[in-house]
Amino acid sequence: MPNNTFKSFIISLRPKQWSKNVIVFAGLFFAQDIFDLQKIKAALLAFIYFCLVSSAGYLVNDVLDRKKDALHPLKKFRPIAAGEISTSTAITGAVALFLLGLFFSYQINATFAVIVLAYSFLTIIYSVYLKKLIIIDVIVISTGFMLRTIGGTVAINEIISSWLIICTIFLALFLTLNKRYAEITAVGENASQSRKTLALYSPAFLGQMINIVTAACLMAYALYTLDPETVTKFGTRNLVFTLPFVIYGLFRYLFLVQNEKLGESPENVLIHDLPMIVNIVLYAVTVVAIIYY
Repeated sequence: MPNNTFKSFIISLRPKQWSKNVIVFAGLFFAQDIFDLQKIKAALLAFIYFCLVSSAGYLVNDVLDRKKDALHPLKKFRPIAAGEISTSTAITGAVALFLLGLFFSYQINATFAVIVLAYSFLTIIYSVYLKKLIIIDVIVISTGFMLRTIGGTVAINEIISSWLIICTIFLALFLTLNKRYAEITAVGENASQSRKTLALYSPAFLGQMINIVTAACLMAYALYTLDPETVTKFGTRNLVFTLPFVIYGLFRYLFLVQNEKLGESPENVLIHDLPMIVNIVLYAVTVVAIIYY
């Protein structure tokens, strides 16, 4: 593979979006296991394997969307849409990554491998058909985040918390709906040419759903911190004091999407906005101080 083609292939794997797979560490973080070296290793491997299969999904998606992506102001620069790598190369790479991810996932445990397989299958079905269905498209993406959270928890042999799943789904819906809002804002009247479902959404409708999901995120997290099971597990009610960080994070994200016209790439917002980075760090430090000491 020539150097230029190899570089384009690596770009098509979307390594920047691997940050979305960080959610696999949620189970490790809230299970009070961040100092257990064996579980840290298992969680890291789970992260890597999800990166492999998610990148395979991106390759398949970009092959299927290459013509529509060519009409998008930003996506037209993706290597597959720009013709920098062939569809055959992309599909071959996707199959190889899927197989590698599934094979190594089984080395962690069979249940984790099943979850990775389910996530991979969902990714393919989404790329082929489900992304064309309004509302279903954002629910499927959120389900993908949920599977990654469950997978990370299973990989370290911990019990899956219902609250962790609920909070993950609502947060994923929050990010996905804001992404749709940002996409509509970016492409305007050409929305239907870029993505079929964008023509069915409207800023007002997305705004209503974003308001509902934002409230649900805050309520779910607040109830989680005060739930008797949570208080018993951590031996404190002080986790509620982390709520201001969650409130700020959600509101800051809304500001960046609606006022700064960001949001098409959630990973860029989360890792490049300094106030958001500081807020995330302070949240993490506060949680560690509360539940580990």
